[in-house]
Amino acid sequence: MSKINDLNLKNWKEYQDIITDSLWIIGERDKSGAHRGDYHGNFIPQIPNQLMRRFTKKGDVILDTFLGSGTTLIECKRLGRNGIGIELLPQIAEIAKQRISQESLFDSNVFAEILVADSTKKETREKVYEILKSHNKQNVQLIIMHPPYHDIIKFSNRSDDLSNARSVKDFLKLFGDVVSNFLDLLERKHYLAVVIGDKYTNSEWVPLGFMTMQEVLNRDGLILKSILVKNMVNNRAKRNQEHLWRYRALVGGFYIFRHEYILLFQKR
Repeated sequence: MSKINDLNLKNWKEYQDIITDSLWIIGERDKSGAHRGDYHGNFIPQIPNQLMRRFTKKGDVILDTFLGSGTTLIECKRLGRNGIGIELLPQIAEIAKQRISQESLFDSNVFAEILVADSTKKETREKVYEILKSHNKQNVQLIIMHPPYHDIIKFSNRSDDLSNARSVKDFLKLFGDVVSNFLDLLERKHYLAVVIGDKYTNSEWVPLGFMTMQEVLNRDGLILKSILVKNMVNNRAKRNQEHLWRYRALVGGFYIFRHEYILLFQKR
């Protein structure tokens, strides 16, 4: 048995659905159970599903610092992992609570805790630590971060919302604060996954994914394990407008975003 997951590698051929390539071509999002695709900006459930099965074991703790509508914690319940989710916006956290409670495929021995808090703040880190202690845990075994792609989608009018950062530099500073805030809670040799995409500003491609990657690597103790490229399908902003976007691309001399990144880091 691998030390970091529950895969029986003596029967490794049985895991045909586990992706091992750096290019992730995934069709439709999983809409089973409590999963929904109506929250603009949530990622597909297959992402946390794949990451948890590769890099955690049953009973481990997963921390999601940008919970959104609860996708990660729904997958935690399904896979027998404990989950802690942090969401800045109270109304979105309430949606997450409702959906997580509606998930029928779950292991009753695991916990799912939601904090309405700012992931950049030290007091939020202390609240996560208190949750761990209350469940006789000391560390988390996987951290998943799916932040706003800066200002592509405005999630609120709040100044502490990363989607309202005044510049890319400010966004990276705030995101780096989140990484620093929770890095000490991540168990050694375990993984941090960042799901992020690029953007255009004033007709210029901004490599936000690679900028974010470097921001993480500026912190001591993490090494880059993989850059995964995932296809984007049924993008809400482009849905039913394929011909229009193709025309705009031809006129404007740009390429249409069809991918995002899953950046995978390991704690030394």
